[in-house]
Amino acid sequence: MVRLFSDLHIHSCLSPCGDDDMTPANLCGMAALKGLQMIALTDHNSARNLPAAQKCCEAYGLLLIPGMEITTREEVHMLGYFPTVDIALDFSEMLREHLPGKKNRPDFFGHQWVMDEDDQITAEEDALLMGATDLSVSETVRRVREAGGVPVPAHINRGANGILVNLGFIPDDLNLTAVEVWRALPCPLEAQEGRTVLHSSDAHYLGDILEPEITTALEEPTVAAFLDKLRRGRPKAP
Repeated sequence: MVRLFSDLHIHSCLSPCGDDDMTPANLCGMAALKGLQMIALTDHNSARNLPAAQKCCEAYGLLLIPGMEITTREEVHMLGYFPTVDIALDFSEMLREHLPGKKNRPDFFGHQWVMDEDDQITAEEDALLMGATDLSVSETVRRVREAGGVPVPAHINRGANGILVNLGFIPDDLNLTAVEVWRALPCPLEAQEGRTVLHSSDAHYLGDILEPEITTALEEPTVAAFLDKLRRGRPKAP
């Protein structure tokens, strides 16, 4: 068993709400400087900066969990964690077809930069990534699982996009085995019972990336072990 200092919800400059300084090399370098050992890059509705992040994590000795923050039709934010960068990219391409079809306005929403590992801009995503997809919560959960990933509702107790705030409850038929909880706010215990609970930064700025304060216990330091942990959930209290 290993315990890794982690931050499992970080946005890059591909997310329009992410600061332009959140380049793959910068955010991986900041994570390493702070003493983290495992991070997840989870941009809004896209995985296009994951290849660069993978190379940067390898250079810094970090374990990268390929991820994405998906906005469902109900405006619920759902984290998807995937086995590989390539699988996440394929999911991202599928998801692009379910976006609202509107163009991004960088002057209003912010740039959506796609970068390489040297922080050179290779493209600017023109599809508006901030909008909700046309996939329901249940459809999103199903598709993430079909791709071999694990769906995790993001910051369930915070903001209009947290599932507890948006829907008022977590539907039992979703069979969710993990949730992300915002530490600064109260969260009903029943929403956490039997589920792996993640605490992350949801960082949009370099300074917001977590200090080495949250550890994730894994059987081994691999993406597969992390996904297995999420799928198992945690034992319910007697």
